[in-house]
Amino acid sequence: MRPSSGMRTDIGRELKALADPAYRDFSSSLLPGTEHILGVRLPVLRRLAKRLAREDWRGYLEECGEGSFEEIMLQGFLIGYAGEYGKASFEEILERTTAFLPKIDNWSVCDSFCATLKTAREHPAQMWDYVGSCLRSEEEFTVRFALVMLLDYYIEEEWIDSLFPVFDAVRHPGYYVKMAVAWALSMCYVRFPAKTQEYLEHCGLDDFTYNKALQKITESLSVDRETKVRIRAMKRKGGASRTAG
Repeated sequence: MRPSSGMRTDIGRELKALADPAYRDFSSSLLPGTEHILGVRLPVLRRLAKRLAREDWRGYLEECGEGSFEEIMLQGFLIGYAGEYGKASFEEILERTTAFLPKIDNWSVCDSFCATLKTAREHPAQMWDYVGSCLRSEEEFTVRFALVMLLDYYIEEEWIDSLFPVFDAVRHPGYYVKMAVAWALSMCYVRFPAKTQEYLEHCGLDDFTYNKALQKITESLSVDRETKVRIRAMKRKGGASRTAG
């Protein structure tokens, strides 16, 4: 095991050596307002996180800072891989997740972190409860985290009927929250079209989120042309927009 002393400095240097200026420019165009992007590709970051998870990952998390976008992303990956490679308990992963959530300030870190928290598949009921507590947050990306976790792990037969009331209850006004609800509903439609159709016909979503959900459904390659025509015809037009707040 590597000693933790100086680990942050070593990893910071390694990240800079792995940076790709062209990819940095591309990432910056997708993440307006996000600063200190080095340009390390996600597969490279994941390999580094898996390596650290087998070593002194706790030491790194204790030392780590927020100097770059990649350092924050790496922390999220480490928490996700800690159970698989670092022998962390589910309880510790949740504790680390709670400490990490305030650091998320963009959709890329949020969504990549969720995709890495595969421990949700081993503890679905406990993670459902945890995600439910996050939905009550006032922080935009904490709520988005909860919604993307539902999208990634709970669009299943056992959970689908429980998802729709959750979407209807979301009241956070943030753009990235609304887009997460829309994205989740599009995936629900792909997997459970009849149930999702019924929900959309009676849902309490604000107009923006509702119309974005329809848009994302029509953008799916898994939805046939005839269905897309019908979905487009469901768009809400005119009148004062209802808000989710």
